[in-house]
Amino acid sequence: MNDSWITEFKNDAIFRLRESNRMNLKSLEHISEKELWLRPNSKANSIANLLLHLCGNIRQYAISSLGGTKDIRERDSEFSTTEGFEKTELITQLFDTVEEAIETIENASEEQLLRKRNAQGFNLSGIGIVMHVVEHYSYHTGQIAFWVKQLKEIDLGFYDSSQLNIQNED
Repeated sequence: MNDSWITEFKNDAIFRLRESNRMNLKSLEHISEKELWLRPNSKANSIANLLLHLCGNIRQYAISSLGGTKDIRERDSEFSTTEGFEKTELITQLFDTVEEAIETIENASEEQLLRKRNAQGFNLSGIGIVMHVVEHYSYHTGQIAFWVKQLKEIDLGFYDSSQLNIQNED
């Protein structure tokens, strides 16, 4: 079977994960240690909580479920933690987790990508797991960017060096 679709799928997923890393780093450079832990209200999460949550989710889905390692996630603590991590520590933890997930995705076989398994109670194929990790990371990256823009009243300039008004070609 031609596996070019597998390579393309993996490459695109990895690109999106690294783009979220880039955007989060650009967002986080604008906030202080104190702002990292601020919550907009009692029902919302701090940026630090979102970073902890992303580490837990990416580890549970990509590294544990797709990669076949033990699931060690403690989801509730991702949201209940209110201190104890510095910004650089959280960034390193997130980026290390993403790189481990990328390695898992790169090494996934066609069988691993097609096989169904349970992740966090959902019955997903390996492809579904990769899609979840990418969209979930992107979703929370948007929340982090929004919260930083709210705090600092700034444009984060994610695409300042790109021409985004170019029309699509066939």
